Amino acid sequence: MVGKQVLKLLEALEQEVVTGRLPPGTRLDEAGLAQRFGVSRTPVREALNRLAATGLVELRPRRGAVVAAPDLKQLLEMFEVMAELEGLCGRLAARRMSAAEQNTLQGAHEASHAHVKAADSEAYYQANVIFHEVIYSGCHNRYLSDQTQALRNRLAAYRRLQLRKLDRIADSFHEHEQILEAIVAGDGNTADHLLQNHVTVQSGSFTDFVSSLPVSAARRDPGITSATKKTTPGAP
Repeated sequence: MVGKQVLKLLEALEQEVVTGRLPPGTRLDEAGLAQRFGVSRTPVREALNRLAATGLVELRPRRGAVVAAPDLKQLLEMFEVMAELEGLCGRLAARRMSAAEQNTLQGAHEASHAHVKAADSEAYYQANVIFHEVIYSGCHNRYLSDQTQALRNRLAAYRRLQLRKLDRIADSFHEHEQILEAIVAGDGNTADHLLQNHVTVQSGSFTDFVSSLPVSAARRDPGITSATKKTTPGAP
């Protein structure tokens, strides 16, 4: 279970990295971050380790944690694999979900509607996670579910950003409606197809999303700046 302090740090640092507020090459000093967020160094260290596991941060010998330069080719490849995994989860869930599990999926979908109306991307993202996790569980293949969840965790920061950058909340909700209908109808082929499209956003919008990511400045300039110069999470 991730502690509240660690979760708060993760969300704040994720947002600053993927939006470019913390550019590639920025050194993430434990002591400075602890002072900035008003916590001890222990949750900071755990948050940085988790960010390193997602590829957003690199842990370098004698330099500590540094914001990684995004590898756009790798990011695209991960989204391609994620789409296939999610599609397979949907295909199997359409065949294997019990009526009770279908009701749980319906409930998760309906619960997210309030966040759509409020245009609350963060709350919708959390509801979105629950919706997808019900599908993973409903495929009744633990290995597939674990692998899909692991890759989803690595892409979490970027998937959260997609909802903000592309104003995709309403579209995502509509796509969930179609996915739900296919699964309840036992139509695995359609569920597979819909989930793949849902994850990859197969149109110019995905290209636009990738183009919006921060430029890999660290590859041009080896100099390392310090994140501790920022005094507030919203500083430009």
